[in-house]
Amino acid sequence: MIQDSVWLGPLRGPVKKLAIGFTAFALAVFAWLAINKIFSADALGMHEMIRSTGGIWGKLMLGSLAGSILFASIYLSDTIGSIEDKPHGFFDYLSLVTSRIAMIAIVMIVVVMFYEVVSRYAFNKPTLWANELSLWIAAFVFLLAGQYAMQQRSHIRIYVIYDLMPRWMKKASDVISVFLIWVFCFALVWGGFNDAWTRMLRMETFGTAWDPPIPGTIKPAILFIIVLVAIQSLSNLIADWHKAPEHHSPADEIDEDEIEMLRKTLGEDL
Repeated sequence: MIQDSVWLGPLRGPVKKLAIGFTAFALAVFAWLAINKIFSADALGMHEMIRSTGGIWGKLMLGSLAGSILFASIYLSDTIGSIEDKPHGFFDYLSLVTSRIAMIAIVMIVVVMFYEVVSRYAFNKPTLWANELSLWIAAFVFLLAGQYAMQQRSHIRIYVIYDLMPRWMKKASDVISVFLIWVFCFALVWGGFNDAWTRMLRMETFGTAWDPPIPGTIKPAILFIIVLVAIQSLSNLIADWHKAPEHHSPADEIDEDEIEMLRKTLGEDL
């Protein structure tokens, strides 16, 4: 069943075509690089890929890969799961897009680690880059997951006292919570901006054989994404301001759709 468009509308088709086009081009460039690696001693490898020595082929590979991830994430954000909150406004849509980037990145981590295991134990040729690349990707997954959790209101919350409050006190508590998030965001950016800026300008590397610029990219990303998390918290506050009060119970944690799928699965196995 095809779900209705969440926010792309008539742009859904073109975005899908762009995602397929960039992915096909990335696979073609990868195939060329792989074949060239077999028959040429001067072929482009992972060490050169993240450096200026990568040349035009390195730029094409990274650019097409980035384009395929971006447009695939935009396309996937146009549908939501049964347990996801419906988005409202620009920052909700942005969080959905970044969440899909994180989901695709998890698949990339699995592919990288699978390649490393096969290369190490089947061919006795371990790589110098698989572990660091997986760490690099996982760091962005962790950061983007925090933004997505904020948009979905899925951070851990204790409702025992909150549910006993009158509506005006609940709103006051929400305002205080958002205010504290912004205080933390301001303190983190204020204290870490100069260091992050310096690391980014010199693209500080990891100091290993592959030597990727993990510090030069992750430190600025921490500050940038924490700002997005703070903005998302304010967006949530505005969107929820006039909503009817919610009452929570242990039954809220039960996912009926997942239980039904388990029943069908167990029924088929019996």
